[in-house]
Amino acid sequence: MTDLIEDAIDLEHRLAPEPIQKVSIVVSKGSLEGIYPALIMANGARMEGIDADLFFTFFGLDALRKDRVDKMKVATVGNPGMHMPTLIGALPGMSWLATKMMSRQMEKLDIPPVHEFLELIHDSGGHIYGCHATVEMFGLKDEDFIPEVDGVLTVGEFYERSAGAQVIFT
Repeated sequence: MTDLIEDAIDLEHRLAPEPIQKVSIVVSKGSLEGIYPALIMANGARMEGIDADLFFTFFGLDALRKDRVDKMKVATVGNPGMHMPTLIGALPGMSWLATKMMSRQMEKLDIPPVHEFLELIHDSGGHIYGCHATVEMFGLKDEDFIPEVDGVLTVGEFYERSAGAQVIFT
């Protein structure tokens, strides 16, 4: 009977899923509600000792731009999560108001602003990359980015870095 129990325990260990060792997170949206989930997940991964790479593409790249990182806003137009008609979301000042309200809530929860969050992730060993195609498309240069950016990668280089990782899109 003891052998049967030991065999069952051994089988359970062999069938148990491997713990996540690495995550690669793709950030393609340039609004606060598009960027914060990626930052929270990357920070949580680093806190658990999991390797984390962030890959910013299209409008998500705004979070890495010196001229825009501190100006991220909540998207109120066409955002079903706002639970308001698009017409209301388009009224002047609605995006500012929603951004102000979200920023206050984040502050109450001790969640840092975007740039500070990126610094925290970078300083904890996370890696932050821009998308080469997007950088080229928008005519950006290295000096346009915050210092925490570890580089600009092609999609192929991103896939190489992501070998063995869980790839997450936000």
